[in-house]
Amino acid sequence: MQDSILRLTSPTTDVVIKTHPFAEIVYWGPHLHHFSPQDAQSLIRPVANGRLDVDIPLTLMAELGHGLFGAPGIEGHRQGLDGSPVFKTVAVEQQCQSLSITAEDEHAGLRLTSELALDESGVLVVRHGLTNLREQPWQVDRLAVTLPVSERAKEVMAFHGRWIREFQPHRLTLEHDSFVIENRRGRTSHEHFPALMTGTPAFSEMHGDVWGVHLGWSGNHHLRAEVKTDGRRYVQAEALYLPGEMAIAEGDTLWTPKLYASYSAQGLNGMSQQFHRYLRDNIIRFPENKPRPVHLNTWEGIYFNHDPEYIMRMADEAAALGVERFIIDDGWFKGRNDDHAALGDWTLDEKKYPNGLMPVINHVKNLGMEFGIWVEPEMINPDSDLYRAHPDWVLALPGYPQATGRHQLVLNLNIPEAFEYLLERMSWLLGEHPVDYVKWDMNRELVQPGHLGKAAADAQTRQYYCLLETLGQRFPQVEFESCSSGGGRIDYEVLTRCHRFWASDNNDALERNTIQRGMSYFFPPEVMGAHIGHHKCHATFRQHSIEFRGLTALFGHMGLELDPLTVDEHEREGYRRYAALHKQWREVIHHGTQWRVDMPDASTQAQGIVSEDQRQGLFIVSQLAMPDYTLMMPLRMPGLAADAQYRITLLDHPNIRLTGEGGHTMRKLPAWMEAPQTVSGEWLMQAGIVLPILDPETAILIGVERV
Repeated sequence: MQDSILRLTSPTTDVVIKTHPFAEIVYWGPHLHHFSPQDAQSLIRPVANGRLDVDIPLTLMAELGHGLFGAPGIEGHRQGLDGSPVFKTVAVEQQCQSLSITAEDEHAGLRLTSELALDESGVLVVRHGLTNLREQPWQVDRLAVTLPVSERAKEVMAFHGRWIREFQPHRLTLEHDSFVIENRRGRTSHEHFPALMTGTPAFSEMHGDVWGVHLGWSGNHHLRAEVKTDGRRYVQAEALYLPGEMAIAEGDTLWTPKLYASYSAQGLNGMSQQFHRYLRDNIIRFPENKPRPVHLNTWEGIYFNHDPEYIMRMADEAAALGVERFIIDDGWFKGRNDDHAALGDWTLDEKKYPNGLMPVINHVKNLGMEFGIWVEPEMINPDSDLYRAHPDWVLALPGYPQATGRHQLVLNLNIPEAFEYLLERMSWLLGEHPVDYVKWDMNRELVQPGHLGKAAADAQTRQYYCLLETLGQRFPQVEFESCSSGGGRIDYEVLTRCHRFWASDNNDALERNTIQRGMSYFFPPEVMGAHIGHHKCHATFRQHSIEFRGLTALFGHMGLELDPLTVDEHEREGYRRYAALHKQWREVIHHGTQWRVDMPDASTQAQGIVSEDQRQGLFIVSQLAMPDYTLMMPLRMPGLAADAQYRITLLDHPNIRLTGEGGHTMRKLPAWMEAPQTVSGEWLMQAGIVLPILDPETAILIGVERV
């Protein structure tokens, strides 16, 4: 047995794999300082009474053919035959912390290649490739990555959501059976972000063992956490195939999306920090090594009402506020006066822009700002020249009427002529104009997505990837934002081709606190678009102070979403102040270590970011609703150097009231707010600081600096 035991190791995490006769992970947990392959013999299982007379391995493919009886990792057939494969290892290759295992089932005519890599960050990346070895195609119904987790992992955390309310967390205790997440909307989706976390009971931000997984895929998906009747637990993740959508021809290989997995002994923060480090080291790439520029996007300022002279005046004011990138949103192309028409007609609206885009672009750049523009290439309006010329270019099944969404249909990227048309139009836009940034939107789900009469949701996603890759290669200087009605296409696979996500179409600061916190579990701040919107939110009509909106947008990639010419001086000064504050701290925000802080009152939310050298820290406390208690609980500040001394500074606050309504409430500020105080890092982490009494829907910002 010792010869078949291999280890992948990192400073925080180890994975031990038994490779023969079948490949199964026997350990995934904390780094082992004294490991020997013979140690794995302690995990040789007994055979239970009343069951099969042999041990049943929980393999990387979780084949039903072993007698596992849980959810298998593979389902399919060859016209009813070869439907119960069992893969036996035939070759193993290890290079450093990467492992490739080849297994075959000669009876079913299938080969399975499993690739596992454990990164220095502690993130494990796994994918499978299934090859058909016979002439007749093998129909794939399911192909998943299966990872075992500890029997201690009795709680599951995942996200639900909807448009303008993404990344909403929920939890459950899983003692038996399974918990399933399914998405059939054709994009990553607002509703079911492809990730889940499982861990020891009551795991929290700072405490507990946590196993987190994320499927890097921008289409339909299926995730599962399952408990077998023998007590073993595992998680599965896969692309979800529609009926008849996927068949493998002889000699072809179907690869699963990559599954990114993290084990943490330090709660959810440890998991997130590993994912953030992995993304920063391996996936996130910007065209230039420069700070993330502060945005102004015109959408909620002018919508479709484009007047070049007015837009240039907006740009003047944006530059005066400290904006570094100016983006023209929807409404610049021919016939686009509302959302009923013109998608697909990617030529300039000469009525709105009689002198072309260049006067506006030159004006923006002369002000020292970059220029960006909005597109939605994957969509087509029935009221468009493109649809009238090519109604057959719609992604649909013949014989069924397609329901519009936002008055639009989906362009079938599997049709070569449609793909080439988009490539030519986008190349015109980016090749003939000095565009620095593209906001790429996708505002409709896929209903009955068909090509040549067959389901084609998976193929559509792959063609989108191909289109974005091709444009990225042609125009490497351009940054792309993945915006899909806001947060509908956010995942690691699309991040390999883009540079930023629009977290949500909702700029309501109260809602954004939850949305951005949920997104932070898997993504660092520098790729999360976070804008200060109008004082009356366009999505919820709720009104918030500039202080609450400004501080909420601080911990991401900051921008403004409004018309700066129509706001009063108090608002304008607020935009200027928070843009400057973001610039002052963005090196820490975009490169530091993020911490979500456990607070005893759920109405109070706290988080912080500490610089890599632990010299600076930035913490925000947001009061989302009326607190349960009359006094605020202390804020503990994780991530500091225990032996260092730190000066505490109140950087921003909402003009904390000392006298309540009618003069009845008298408030006294904490001592550290009234006079500068220097405290040890150990004390700040273990005891913390007391907080002022905050009104609902307000926030304060606290800085710590090593002295």
